[in-house]
Amino acid sequence: MKYVNASNILPEHLIAEIQKYVQGETLYIPKPETAYQKWGSCSGGRKLIDERNASIKRAFKSGRSIDQLAEEHFLSIETIKKIVYSRKKH
Repeated sequence: MKYVNASNILPEHLIAEIQKYVQGETLYIPKPETAYQKWGSCSGGRKLIDERNASIKRAFKSGRSIDQLAEEHFLSIETIKKIVYSRKKH
């Protein structure tokens, strides 16, 4: 995380207002919740997991056993059960 000197980017009246609450400290200002992104949305990791899960569901519906899928994908049996029995569209 990069730190920025508030006096370089904020108007003086706003700095004066903030100084009523905190002075000489590092202050973290979070993003608004609307700016949050889900895990993996930038790297593509989320997409890969969604595709893997869809593949596991298709294989299960085609007759592969939970044990087989766990071994093939190096996942626990419980994780495979969560994937194949979830109601989310994959």
